[in-house]
Amino acid sequence: MRHLNPGYLMMSARPESDDDDGLEAAVDQAISACGGNLRATIRALIVANEFLENEVSELMKAVAKAHSRGRFKTYSG
Repeated sequence: MRHLNPGYLMMSARPESDDDDGLEAAVDQAISACGGNLRATIRALIVANEFLENEVSELMKAVAKAHSRGRFKTYSG
């Protein structure tokens, strides 16, 4: 069985690095946290991703609102 590099779909030219070991450890930890059930692991990751997407959306709205009220100054380099 061939091992699929998780980053393959996004960056197929990406060389393997020491970060891959950390990613593999995180994958093992996620699976372990779900009792070895891969469907439960995927479900938990989807729920977590949706939560984070909602958080980003809310933060973007807050920043846009603050920017429109002049609370942020643009960076001029």
